[in-house]
Amino acid sequence: MSHSSTVVVATRRSPLARAQTREAIEFLSVRMPGVAFEERTFSTEGDERLEWSLEAKGGKGLFTSELERALSAGEADLAVHSSKDLPTQLPDGLALAGFLPREAAEDVLVLRASVARVRTLATGSPRRRAQTGKFFPGVEWTEIRGNVGTRLGKIADGAADGTVMALAGLRRLGIHRWQGLVFQPLGVRQCVPAAGQGAIALECRAADAALWAPFLCSDTARAVGLERLALAAMGGGCHAAAAAHVRGGRLHIFEEPVGMRSMEIPREGAQEAVARWLRGLPGADTL
Repeated sequence: MSHSSTVVVATRRSPLARAQTREAIEFLSVRMPGVAFEERTFSTEGDERLEWSLEAKGGKGLFTSELERALSAGEADLAVHSSKDLPTQLPDGLALAGFLPREAAEDVLVLRASVARVRTLATGSPRRRAQTGKFFPGVEWTEIRGNVGTRLGKIADGAADGTVMALAGLRRLGIHRWQGLVFQPLGVRQCVPAAGQGAIALECRAADAALWAPFLCSDTARAVGLERLALAAMGGGCHAAAAAHVRGGRLHIFEEPVGMRSMEIPREGAQEAVARWLRGLPGADTL
């Protein structure tokens, strides 16, 4: 942490990123009275390159690297991320400070209300395509970029018949309906969420990690830690056809060609048990 009395919090410039940062600052301000927080915005490569296909570019670090550079350079003390955007390996010298209490992690199927038969769905996520595609055999896939409001507007205007979004992002932006669109939440057994989905992550310099941990949510840290462990074991990232989510004492995963599986998480030795279980799955040589 810097020697200044003000903690600088780095964030992307999108409306959702700013909303998440306000939530983080409000959360910490209650628990750290007397500490001042200053929001500082940065533009990441993923924000600037709207013509890029995230799947083609691999996705890793496209929405985090500029914030991480600011941390390493001492220009910021904390960086706020959607946990699902974080690569499973962080840069040297940086660490996860922790997480806020988790919002709903489910995905939402967003469809134009006037569509009788879904023929086109817009998503750049292989994970979402692999899982929601079974509901729409023969559907044509396309990709749209932009912030949440931009993507909803494009679907309403007919760019595609529908898309899939994170429920947490919609809630954090106060979006519960959109003219001309129908929202259909997808249960975990219909579409396993991305590892970390719904959780706001705070990243810091490694030397400061222990300072922040007591103020953040240990339950979310445990769950997301297991999800990231599973994702790393599957060799996935935020733009791979792999998913991991902890719910009700169980770890749910999705990975092609294994499909959906789940295991009960033991109270002790959870990380070792998860790693052992993943190695024992059919096709484990690919996990």
